[in-house]
Amino acid sequence: MPHAAPDPPVRSGPLSRLAHLCAAHGWRTIGAWLAAVVAVIVLSQSFGGPLVDEFSLPGSDSQRAADLLDTRFPARSGDSAQMVFAAESGRLDRGEQRDAVREAVTAAGRIPGVTAVSDPLAPDTGGLSEDGRIAYSDVQFAAKAVDVDAAAVEDLIETTRAIGGDAGVQVEFGGPVVANADPPSTGLSEVIGLLVAVVILLVMLGSAVAMSLPIALAIASVGIGTALITLGAGFWTFGEITPTLATMIGLGVGIDYSLFIVTRFRQALHDGQSPVDAATTAAATAGRAVIFAGVTVAISIASLALLGIDFITKMGLGAAVTVLVAVVAAVTLLPAILSLLGHRIDRGRLPFMPHRDDSEAARQGSRTARFGRWVTARPWATGGVAVAVLIVLALPVLTVQLGSSDAGSNPAGTTTREAYDLLAEGFGPGFNGPLIVAVDQTGDPGTAARVSQAIEDSAGVASVADPVLNAAGDTAVVTVFPTTSPQSVETADLVHRLRDDVLPGAVGDGQARAFVGGQTAAFEDIAAILAGRQMVFLAVVIGTMAFRSVVVAAKAALTTALSALAAFGVLVAVFQHGWGAGLLGVDSTGPIESFLPVIMFAILFGLSTDYEVFIMSRIREEHVAGHSAADSIDRGIAAIGRVVVACALIMCAVFFSFMLGDERTIKEFGLGLGAAIAIDAFVVRLVIVPAVMAILGDRAWYMPAWLERITPRITIEAPTEPAAAGRVPVARPGEPVAETD
Repeated sequence: MPHAAPDPPVRSGPLSRLAHLCAAHGWRTIGAWLAAVVAVIVLSQSFGGPLVDEFSLPGSDSQRAADLLDTRFPARSGDSAQMVFAAESGRLDRGEQRDAVREAVTAAGRIPGVTAVSDPLAPDTGGLSEDGRIAYSDVQFAAKAVDVDAAAVEDLIETTRAIGGDAGVQVEFGGPVVANADPPSTGLSEVIGLLVAVVILLVMLGSAVAMSLPIALAIASVGIGTALITLGAGFWTFGEITPTLATMIGLGVGIDYSLFIVTRFRQALHDGQSPVDAATTAAATAGRAVIFAGVTVAISIASLALLGIDFITKMGLGAAVTVLVAVVAAVTLLPAILSLLGHRIDRGRLPFMPHRDDSEAARQGSRTARFGRWVTARPWATGGVAVAVLIVLALPVLTVQLGSSDAGSNPAGTTTREAYDLLAEGFGPGFNGPLIVAVDQTGDPGTAARVSQAIEDSAGVASVADPVLNAAGDTAVVTVFPTTSPQSVETADLVHRLRDDVLPGAVGDGQARAFVGGQTAAFEDIAAILAGRQMVFLAVVIGTMAFRSVVVAAKAALTTALSALAAFGVLVAVFQHGWGAGLLGVDSTGPIESFLPVIMFAILFGLSTDYEVFIMSRIREEHVAGHSAADSIDRGIAAIGRVVVACALIMCAVFFSFMLGDERTIKEFGLGLGAAIAIDAFVVRLVIVPAVMAILGDRAWYMPAWLERITPRITIEAPTEPAAAGRVPVARPGEPVAETD
């Protein structure tokens, strides 16, 4: 039964006043949100643009190759599709199968946007395998893959397959044009993640109504964030993976932030506050921590812009926008809904769930509280074992290979995977990722021939196509087929060898120039750019200081880095070495995408701040209230540990569910972020952090006097005003205590 109604909370500070305004005018707040949502949807539908995977790497060798072809050789500046033929029996250069191949080539040439189609059966073209069973044809488009109409690609596939099928010829497709026309699919990942979250929330909150609020707000936040990304795509370029990443993060933080505030609202409501005052209290206390954590997540992800790679910047901005939408909804829309629901939030209780007791005594007797006391009673042993486990998990990082996985890592049965396997069987793995050498032979017409010969004589090269000249004769394209697959280390070494040794010697000291381009070379350039700028990025991200203590800040940065390395070690073990890959639905191994580590670290650093804020704010609250260092840790873990466990389980469920999709990069993000959250929440925040705090004692809150004076006072404790005479503020469960300045 609720206690006697206490005095209303003293409202001070803009957040408290905003929360009270939203709670006191619930229907108006909801109406304003609905109007804003409608406006965003209308704008995104009217002015939004398509999502395209466009890579721009200013100053790189691959970008110079692309720019040269765009300027001098537009007919070869577009992207291509590979059409791969395989005879069910016999040879492709005989009888009915030969006629089918030639008819398919002719039909491909009539597809809108196609400028040229090579004849695989023509003499001396090298388009037919030695046994005559497999052949390939390059279908050249006038535009880049991102600008090719998906309908044209579908027409190409359906028309040629129909021709081949009548003659017993299998036709498969690969290349950037086909890959771009088939955007990544997450399947039922979001639905499964949400269903698991529903179960966890039902167990955590014990009420169907309370459970529905975090789910609804998370879905709404993701929907608005996706609409904003679509709107932004009308003015800037956003990749196709951006909304998937934004959905992955938005669902997790949206549920977590709402859960934190709903939990605090129910505590205040059960303490006897009115619905409006309880909603105000929740948004002004838990909401303050949510704002701090959410803004940190957004800043951390947006800091990817420091890397200077446009598609990574846009990926980070898209995710950051969704996180900020979740924060704003949690501190404005949620208080309005909570104030209108009031005690009805406890409706829909599960008959088999016991009544939740949120009293201090009950919290101190919970499993989480007992575990926290067990950790702090033996901090050296528990903390040492936890650190050793993380080091073991991080060991595979020492063998990491960064690059770009090729179509051989695509799901079995897809046309790009079938085309890859056929090409590798008939011509060798290098034919799946040719290098494109753009030659500017202004003033030296023989440069392209010398370049072609020099490359052909190089180790690691299977074959070199004859140079293709533009009409003016001043620019040529030389296609190079390595002996190894696009994702292999040997192919990356070949790119560097051509750039550093072979091409400079062939070009000479004149005006002529030669650049190595193509997708494989581009990903090598991405890795090089990231290697040169990631230290600045990491310094900025790690430099974020949360609490007024250099020790706490250093501990947060070091433990987050350790959990990131451990999670990345799990990722390398599964996707590169194949340990347990079959159990997780990964049917082939390959390198880790070169851009994934920095993105994963930025996201993890931001999300781990959530748990750091939730736990450390409660510990600091107890410390500010006068409890000893040891008691503050135990009381803090008892008060907030259960919420952290629930939040982490939900976040893991959302992230791991994305491994059910088909696209490898999305699977990597799902496993990497899911493992990172599990490690960070259950090992770092609930074991290492309390162990370290117990070892340090009062020294954990050390702050040099000179740094104290110059550091801005940014705290997550809610501001208060002096209480009226005769009233003593009471620290309620989960409510941060103000730190006076």
